Amino acid sequence: MSQRLLLAAALFVSTSTAWAQVPVPATKQTKAMALTGATLHVGNGQVVEGATVAFNDGKITYAGPAAGFTAGGTAYETVSVSGKHIYPGMILPNSQIGLNEVESVRATLDQQEVGLFNPNVRSVVAYNTDSDITPTLRSNGVLMAQVTPVGGIISGLSSVVQLDAWNWEDALVKADGGVHLRWPAMVQSGDNTPQMVQRRQARQQGLQELESLLSEAKVYKTQKQDRENLKLSSLTGLFDGSKKLFIHTNYGKEIVEAIRFAQKAGVKEMVVVGGGDALVVADFLKENNIPVIYSGVHALPSRAGDDVYLPYKMPGLLQQAGILFCLDYDASLHGSRNLPFIAGTAVAFGLPKEQAISSVTLNAAKILGVDKQVGSVEVGKDASLVVSEGDILDMRTNKISHAFIQGRKLNLTDKQQYLYEKFNGKYDLGK
Repeated sequence: MSQRLLLAAALFVSTSTAWAQVPVPATKQTKAMALTGATLHVGNGQVVEGATVAFNDGKITYAGPAAGFTAGGTAYETVSVSGKHIYPGMILPNSQIGLNEVESVRATLDQQEVGLFNPNVRSVVAYNTDSDITPTLRSNGVLMAQVTPVGGIISGLSSVVQLDAWNWEDALVKADGGVHLRWPAMVQSGDNTPQMVQRRQARQQGLQELESLLSEAKVYKTQKQDRENLKLSSLTGLFDGSKKLFIHTNYGKEIVEAIRFAQKAGVKEMVVVGGGDALVVADFLKENNIPVIYSGVHALPSRAGDDVYLPYKMPGLLQQAGILFCLDYDASLHGSRNLPFIAGTAVAFGLPKEQAISSVTLNAAKILGVDKQVGSVEVGKDASLVVSEGDILDMRTNKISHAFIQGRKLNLTDKQQYLYEKFNGKYDLGK
């Protein structure tokens, strides 16, 4: 019996130790803080050497040269970060973070609803703040994400969350700001095999149903209703600009077709997600003021005749074309912690470094409609920022020493770090 008790106690201690590695959400900022001596990358293209960044009650009170900082009667705790770099917290758009945990375990997957048209599905209510993946993002400087549903033609509503919270309500930065449309792929004409004919008919039917749904929603907005229709009411924000339509498509003809379709339906604000052919239709996008969430930096070219490095060069080319864009990481959810290194690849192939930082901070905030709160290190915005020992876009020097969300200092422990230390210690014991 005593041996069993000892074994049970050992297991309890072991389990408790393992669970102790899961970070607890940080508490609200109670003491004003000033980070001094670092190089500040504001996020809007500006760089300040020997900067001070001060924040109090979760808001930035000063960001600029150290010589210009005055406490103004507030007692600031000074933290020297001399020789390091301060950046805005990075933002991951178009992500299933918190909705998808283990691909092989169905019970952990909650990113998709059945049916083709689900505009009223709120992805954020399924967001799991206890995901093991989330801390690995924070450790690389990614502090916010757009939680996005998938599937069907209209997948549902996305929300922007910060990645340190007890529950989805606490995590919210902007609720239900985007409706996600998966544009039906074009079908090759001239091929009249039964399969292709069926695909064309299905596509046409889907577009007709989509047109009818948007038309009904537009009328619904103007009429008083005795009972709310959730599907229609969730779409009404598209017609006054309070919500954006995120159009997921890659090919040039589909991009143009989808935007014209949405414009005809009366949609005010649109964003192209994917955008593999965005450069081909750059003039059209610029003329219509359509931003792009570009997904394919680490991908092969879509056409055999394309430059093999075109996906790497695309962010720089979009910048030159005057297109507002940001970057996402769609290769895998678990790899989304590599978002800063996607931007680093773009720097190596022509995108200016500070613009690359903007592509994962301020540009993303603008496209997601949260730039008044986050995205750059400026007075009045949330103190959501990170301190790196070196260049945050380089995997060799991206070493986050401090991270703050709304002024709250984060615990940067994650599962991978814990496992590294565990097994590193194991082999040291054998020496």
